[in-house]
Amino acid sequence: MARTNVPYSNLVPNGSLTDPAGTALTAGAGNGGQIAKAAPESTVLRVVCGATGGNFTLIKGAYPPALASVQGDYVEALGSNGVEWLGPFESGRFLQGDGSLVFETSQAMTVTAFKVPRNT
Repeated sequence: MARTNVPYSNLVPNGSLTDPAGTALTAGAGNGGQIAKAAPESTVLRVVCGATGGNFTLIKGAYPPALASVQGDYVEALGSNGVEWLGPFESGRFLQGDGSLVFETSQAMTVTAFKVPRNT
């Protein structure tokens, strides 16, 4: 199977956002999800795990542009029926050559990508 596209849910400055359902991901290497045209420093992920728990892995970026990719993947262990909020992330560590963020899960999980707005 291929990676599932996970779209951004943009947070609204001085406003609100109805709780999005998230995107269901299939477990296993080569599966998982991808955020196209990612903005890692403005990205926060809500990861919801099923009854068995498991690992969420944000894959290290490609060099270049990810100069700090030598630090490796980021792995977060989730308990059964756990919910974790992850991020924001460093583009210098996690940005792929095509400008995306890529992640895998060891169990079926639901992921919502939030983009934090930049108020000026």
